[in-house]
Parts: sequence; structure tokens; C-alpha cells
Amino acid sequence: MKKISMFLAAAAILVFSANIATAQESEQAAPEATEVAATPADDAEVDPFNTQSEIPLHQALKTKFIEGGAGLMSLVIICLILGMALSIERILYLSFSRTNAKALVAKVEKALAEGGIEAAKEVCRNTRGPVAKIFYDGLDRYDQGLDVVEKNVVSSGSIQMSMLENGLSWISLFIAIAPSLGFLGTVIGMIQAFDAIQAAGDISPNVVAGGMKVALITTVAGLIVAMILQVFYNYILAKIDSITIDMEEASIDLVDVLTAYKAK
Repeated sequence: MKKISMFLAAAAILVFSANIATAQESEQAAPEATEVAATPADDAEVDPFNTQSEIPLHQALKTKFIEGGAGLMSLVIICLILGMALSIERILYLSFSRTNAKALVAKVEKALAEGGIEAAKEVCRNTRGPVAKIFYDGLDRYDQGLDVVEKNVVSSGSIQMSMLENGLSWISLFIAIAPSLGFLGTVIGMIQAFDAIQAAGDISPNVVAGGMKVALITTVAGLIVAMILQVFYNYILAKIDSITIDMEEASIDLVDVLTAYKAK
């Protein structure tokens, strides 16, 4: 339910932003035309990089969104929103899953010495994170022997690893789809440019400018979305690797602790 709520909220934000962009397009048309007419043609200093532009960044992005074509640009933005929602959900999940494995091992060892297996299981029940879950599953099979404990720890670790990686395939899908949609916009823009050339019977820059603009905007948008999601994806992988190392080291420590406890 949490993921569904996040997706619905993301979709609502997308629709709201698209409506604002559409409404403001008509509002900008008249002022921009007036500003262009009022610009002095004689002895005017041209700023090729538009560094003196007073248009806000968010307004410029909305304008480019409309110029790139609402259809493909909306799909690219959807990839960004859904990919970011999944990435944030994974980051929060991994942050809550992180525990101090060495401190947990020390608590379990102390509980074993003072109250036995049940006291150690109680410590694991009151601790969140995959390491505590692995410990609990191992302690739950202690009466069946250390060999069974080791196998159960390995099986539980595989399950916890799968839970940590849940949703990564969707993020990688959006990373691949976003630039593909941009390249699709490139192809569509080129087709529009050639259609305009065929209709006009001329290859002047004004004829092909519209199609080429769509092609470039959608390609840039797709690449930017893919790069943003790739950064989050790699960050999530790094956190998963760190937690996995803690899980493996803690599992070895648990088996050592149980071996020493059984030898007493």
C-alpha cells in the first residue's frame, strides 16, 4: 500500500505540473512578443549565452517541456518520478535496515550468558534490521544442532538479501527507458523535419528547425533523467553492499558465539 500511495502521489504531481505549464504557455506569448519588438535593433549587444535572461529556471524548463512535445516529454517525466519514488523508498528502507552488527553480537553473547537461547532470541526480536532477523532464525534452530543453524542462517541471509534488492529491477528499467524515449523523440523529430521539407519543397533552416528542436529536447531530457536515476541506483547498490558485508560478518560471529556457548 505504501508503494501504491507513492505512485499515486507522483502521478498527481505530474498532472498538476502539466496543467500549470499549459496554462502559462498562453500567458507568456504576448509579453515575449512585446519584448522582442521592443529590443533595439541598432547597436544592440547580443548575449549569445543568454546570461542576462530574467526568465526563472522553472519557467524555462516548463517552456522546454512544451516545446519538446507533451506526449514523449510526459513519458520521460513519468520515468523520472516513478524512478525517484522507488529510489527514495529503497534509501529509506535501507537506512532503517542498518544496525550496529558488532553491538548486536555483543548483546546476544551477553544474553546467552545470562539467560540462554530464549533471552538471546528476545534481544533479536527487539532489534530491527536484517541482521537481527538472521540471528533470530539461527537461534530458533539451535536445538537442532549447529549444522542446521548454519544452513538456516545462510537461507535467511539469502531472503534478506532479496528483500534489500527489491525494486532495483524497476529502477534499472526506468534508467534504460528514459534515454530510449529521448531517442524515439529524435527519430520522430527527424521524420517531422523531412515531412516539412517534402511539403515545402525547400531545405531551408526555418523548415527543419521545428522537427530538429523536438529531437534535441527529448534526447537531452531522456539522458538527464537516466543520469539522475543512475546516481541514485549506484548509491543504493553501495548501501546494499555495505549491509551485506555486515550480514556476512555478523553471521560468522554468531556461529562462533553459539559454538563457544555449546562448548560450555
